[in-house]
Formats: sequence, C-alpha cells, structure tokens
Amino acid sequence: MKTSKTTRPLWAAAAVATTLLFSAGCNKHVDNTMHFRDAINTYYSAHPACLWDEPIKFPVQADTSDASKTAGYDALVDQGLLARTTAEKKVMIVASKQVNNYDISDKGRAAWVADVEQPGYGNFCYGHRKVTSIDSSSPTTDERGATTQVAFHYTVSDAPAWATAEETQNAYPQIRQNIGGPYSATATLIETNEGWKVGRVGAPPAAAPAQ
Repeated sequence: MKTSKTTRPLWAAAAVATTLLFSAGCNKHVDNTMHFRDAINTYYSAHPACLWDEPIKFPVQADTSDASKTAGYDALVDQGLLARTTAEKKVMIVASKQVNNYDISDKGRAAWVADVEQPGYGNFCYGHRKVTSIDSSSPTTDERGATTQVAFHYTVSDAPAWATAEETQNAYPQIRQNIGGPYSATATLIETNEGWKVGRVGAPPAAAPAQ
C-alpha cells in the first residue's frame, strides 16, 4: 500500500515522539534518597557518639596532684558512672604520692558499651547520629559495585542526663558540641547485593582523648 504525502509527516512525528519518550525513559534519574538515608542511619546505629575516641579499660589510676588527669574522671564520679577510691602509691623506697583509683560503678555498667574485640575495654556512649536530610549525591547507577558521594545533615538527640550535666560538659566540651545540630557530613556509599552500604563516612567532631 502506498503511503500518501499527507500521512508521511504524521508517521515521522510519531517516530520522533517515540524516540524522545524512549530516551527520556532511559535517562530517568532514580531517586535513592531514602536508600541513602537508611544506609547512613544503619551505619550510625552501629557507631554511637561516645565519650572517648578509642575504647579504654577500667580500673584506671590518676595522680591527684595533676588536675588535668583527674577532672574528667571526677565529673563522671559526680554523675555516678564511676566509683573513686584513694590510695598511696610508692614512687621510691621512702616516698609515696596520693592517687585516685577509678572504676565503673553499678550505675555506670548500664551506660557502659563494651568493646567486643577487646575484653575489658569500652566506652560511655551518649547517643546516635541520625540523618535529617540528604543534600546532594554524585551521579551513579544501580549496578553492583557502583559508588556515590553523599552530602547530608545529621543530629544527635535524646542524650542521657549524665551527658547533658554541666559538670560533664565542662570536663568534656565535645559533648556540648556534638549534641544538637544539625551538622553537615559526607559519606561514600557502595551498591551491594544487600543494597546501599556505607563505605566511608566523614569523621565527626573529635572526641576527648583517653585520660
């Protein structure tokens, strides 16, 4: 059957429309915002905000003549997390110095997060970071092994009373800095067989060094 001259433009227009529609479908951007949020929150659930940058081991001993060594522990004694005893420690045959011994109290055991990889070590943790917004992400695909750089904001809320106490925050200023927000951060996410996972997350504000 011979196509008339009047129908040729209609066929051409239909072909162009089909091509554009197909192209638009192929280039459609997949919105992974919720997946990114879930992946980062899952990571943070396993990495709480804690008092010290590295797990430490109790009991510990500190020289009472050096306030910088005892102030942080004494603040935790005031909050009932540590128990303090005093002792005399010999430094020479005929000399000694007074020291404080600190150990986790019964109340402190409830707030203590043990390090499963180092028996006896642990930390006092005061909250989990939670994503409040995904601000941007680099282009990516849904193929396994694909990566994306995500910028986001998070908060740390519902801190326990011992962490919000003025004495504790004076001894550990980073707690006051960390609680609240929102704060900005970045993370590298990887598409795996189980969905998006965090490969690396930007470091949060530095925690206090171990006493």
